[in-house]
Amino acid sequence: MARDIPSDAMNRRPPAPSSPTSPASPAPAAAGSRALRILLVRDPHDEDPLNIETIRAGLVSAGFTDIQTVDADLRLPDAIAARQPDLIIIASESAARDTVEHVCVSTQHAPRPIVLFTDNDDAQRIKAALTAGITAYIVDGLRAERVKTVLDVAYARFELDQELRAELDATRLQLAERKEVERAKGLLMKERGMTEDEAYKRLRSMAMERGIKLVEAARRVIDVMS
Repeated sequence: MARDIPSDAMNRRPPAPSSPTSPASPAPAAAGSRALRILLVRDPHDEDPLNIETIRAGLVSAGFTDIQTVDADLRLPDAIAARQPDLIIIASESAARDTVEHVCVSTQHAPRPIVLFTDNDDAQRIKAALTAGITAYIVDGLRAERVKTVLDVAYARFELDQELRAELDATRLQLAERKEVERAKGLLMKERGMTEDEAYKRLRSMAMERGIKLVEAARRVIDVMS
């Protein structure tokens, strides 16, 4: 069951692309700040298009006013670049793979929550959409009164995903740096006849003397001795 997000969470904006460790939640309009920008994306290939106005009505009733509607066509990347939306909502009756991938690829360098409203409940289509980057896949949920709750849950998931990605990136960086330190120690032990403890102390002393990080000292040793 989706839980409600505290109202104060709606007074924060999503993280900037360059700062994945500082995610935040949407704001209809915060005092002294601009309104949240929302981009509504229609699937131009739908034979029986979902009612975009139902979504818009739900957004407006929840306090969102900065809303723009565009089609998922070749001009979409330009529209996203120009609009710089904080949130993207897709209305696609069939959850067409091309439409979903087109939107996700257009936002890959600047992650933001992407919500898909659709009538397609095919398990493979759901899996493909979530793998492509959809934050929330909503089937048979196109009712104005549900829009705000859906956005709350989508932002909560987006925040969690961004935090997990940041933690994973930090762990990978730490492992890579540790390997460089170990390699530098190995070179000092081999070329200078040092023990492992002596090699580590030499790297640490070099880092302190030059005011650099331990991994930077290790890289300098590797550059000179390898």
